[in-house]
Amino acid sequence: PDLYPEALRGVIEEVNEWVYRDINNGVYRCGFSTTQAAYDRAEAGLFAALERVDGILADNRFLCGDKFTEADLRLFPTIYRFDAVYHILFRCSRARISDYPNLFGWLGDVYALPGVAGTCDLDATTESYYTQLFPVNPGGIVAARPSDAAP
Repeated sequence: PDLYPEALRGVIEEVNEWVYRDINNGVYRCGFSTTQAAYDRAEAGLFAALERVDGILADNRFLCGDKFTEADLRLFPTIYRFDAVYHILFRCSRARISDYPNLFGWLGDVYALPGVAGTCDLDATTESYYTQLFPVNPGGIVAARPSDAAP
């Protein structure tokens, strides 16, 4: 499929910009903050952006309308990892993805697309984050995650 259709390129670029800044990079800005003020700014931006995405998905199946695009592809890994990794390890703990009904539904829809689930291994992802990011988790302890963690 064409993930970057010409008619949607402007919208895709706009979405990519704030999704990267506030969500994809936002979780890292939370997790690697060295001051409370930096964490507070990153955390506020992250959760405002998650609210924004949830609002967009209230009226659209995907971020840029009814078609899966590059914008959805770029958002998916962060949302897929969120509850198991970023929520706990990176202190993005205000809410879980399941607290955003439209975003949670979108996550399930994207995960169900042909070929997606086969590229996802949440156990391996979680173990990698918890054991290899020494500055964030010097003990390498892998936290238990809720049994209903997405997906």
